[in-house]
Amino acid sequence: MLTQVEKLALIKEFGKDEQDSGSTAVQIALLTKNMAVVQAHLGVHKKDFSTQRGLMQMVNDRKRLLIYLKKCDEASYSDVIKRLGIRK
Repeated sequence: MLTQVEKLALIKEFGKDEQDSGSTAVQIALLTKNMAVVQAHLGVHKKDFSTQRGLMQMVNDRKRLLIYLKKCDEASYSDVIKRLGIRK
């Protein structure tokens, strides 16, 4: 899991202000960083299937948010993709 300091840094980087934790770009950034932590955990614990299921759910949530962001704001979508290093 991400620490509070890491979350606040992501919110400050991707949000409009320090209180903007609900915008689509912030949610995508938080999911992406949290997925990296879970992937590292699964590298060590290969048979942790409940965590693997949670990772798949995070992937699907991020995918839906990316589709929504692309539909609403193409420029913000390309910016978020580039800054996070996500493939299209």
